[in-house]
Amino acid sequence: MDETAEPLCERLATDLDDGFTELVRVHASAVHAFLLRMTGNTAESDDLGQETFLRAYTALQGYSAERRRALRPRAWLMTIAANVWRNHVRSCVRRPVATARVEDACESWPTEGPGPQERMDTAADRALLVAALARLPERAREAVVLRHVVGMSYAEVAEVQRCPVGTVKAQVSRGLGALRELLEPEVALLREVTM
Repeated sequence: MDETAEPLCERLATDLDDGFTELVRVHASAVHAFLLRMTGNTAESDDLGQETFLRAYTALQGYSAERRRALRPRAWLMTIAANVWRNHVRSCVRRPVATARVEDACESWPTEGPGPQERMDTAADRALLVAALARLPERAREAVVLRHVVGMSYAEVAEVQRCPVGTVKAQVSRGLGALRELLEPEVALLREVTM
């Protein structure tokens, strides 16, 4: 116990209000410094510091005089400050600050279409497909992309490639078969991960 703790604890035991004023005077800067380093924000650390001392005062009201005399004030206050900080972090995660009312924000969101998970899955699928497409022979890749990505008819693809429609159909068929073979290990892996 440092030399200020014993007289401070005695003041807390004999006159809670006077002792608490002294507790705040002696330890406010340490509590503030701790909370400022944790939050990185002066206003937030001030608010959490006030919460810390409010909780400390509330707790001290329920303590007997003997328990107040036995306190190690700095360690006790830092424990409260750390708990206030942890609770603050938890509540921020559970209830993020919204700049608008939730109801207003929800009304502006589209009700149809993919959500975040679907977009992530689509992006991952797209990356796998792009990598597999890159491994196809050039003519087959061109035929598959024109037919299934661009959406051209077989006749249009044949016109672009300057070949008969039957050749385009064969290239698309072989290209899709090759894509299935390339993607099958990836799809099987994804199935294992999601199950």
